Amino acid sequence: MKAMLLTGHGGIDRLQYGDAPDPVAGPGDVVVDIRAASVNAADYKMRLGGAHYQTGGLKFPHILGRDFSGVVSAVGPGADLKPGDEVVGVTIPGTEGAYAEKIAIKAAIVASKPDALSHAECAALALTGLTALVSIEDTLQLARGETILIQGGAGGVAGFAIQLAKHIGARVVTTASAANHAYVRGLGADEIIDYRTEDFTQKVSGCDAVFDTVGGEVALKSFAVLRPGGGAAFIASGASAPPSPRTDVRAYRPNVGRDRHHLERIAAFVLSGAVRPPEIRRYPLSEAAAAHAMSEGRHLRGKLVLTVR
Repeated sequence: MKAMLLTGHGGIDRLQYGDAPDPVAGPGDVVVDIRAASVNAADYKMRLGGAHYQTGGLKFPHILGRDFSGVVSAVGPGADLKPGDEVVGVTIPGTEGAYAEKIAIKAAIVASKPDALSHAECAALALTGLTALVSIEDTLQLARGETILIQGGAGGVAGFAIQLAKHIGARVVTTASAANHAYVRGLGADEIIDYRTEDFTQKVSGCDAVFDTVGGEVALKSFAVLRPGGGAAFIASGASAPPSPRTDVRAYRPNVGRDRHHLERIAAFVLSGAVRPPEIRRYPLSEAAAAHAMSEGRHLRGKLVLTVR
């Protein structure tokens, strides 16, 4: 099969389009012919060799890519799917493998692809939706009437989170550049702060929750806007949440597991109209390096998707 191979840690020149062995379905596995795969920030961080991205155990060449949509082509013993089933899935961290024409994955952690959504839309929604759901619902347990600050609102995860929070009935404040204000307003944001010209700590306070998708100094400053007893969830600060400078708030690093139930819940939100797919920019699989360059720039709106077939 054709795949985009990571030949070692470093720049985008470490990504080489070439051939890889076809995967085989073991017990409980399915092999999926991938139609579309998503590009996530974790991908370029793993390529660079970030300390929290399973760098020690990688064997090169390694195939990156955590979420995908495609069609089952082979089934292993005990798998509850059949050839021809259209599915969407998210790989277990450390395995990856979606930047390829085929992938083997446990059937229990993939879900049926809704007919109403394209493969590109499903790939764009999979890990972003999973991360947002676990962070907003499971971790922060956001409730109707509460106020949440979502950092980096134009990104894929944050865009899903804005819509989910509005569906719950929360008031949503988000940060975005001026060029993306109309986009995040269309997702449902009640208040938008231009992070390039405004200090969010001077614009908002007393929040019940913060969801940070940016990291760095933004993450550390986010504690200041919480009310006593509030909580913040961080997905861009490594394997653990940054230590809180306050004893009266809680800091979380959401545990984003892999299971069919959450993927089905994402699909239900989208099919009901509560959440819509993000804006998508497409690249052929052979141009994954260009997609990485765009992702690494960190000023992306929506999602990057690799068209595989």
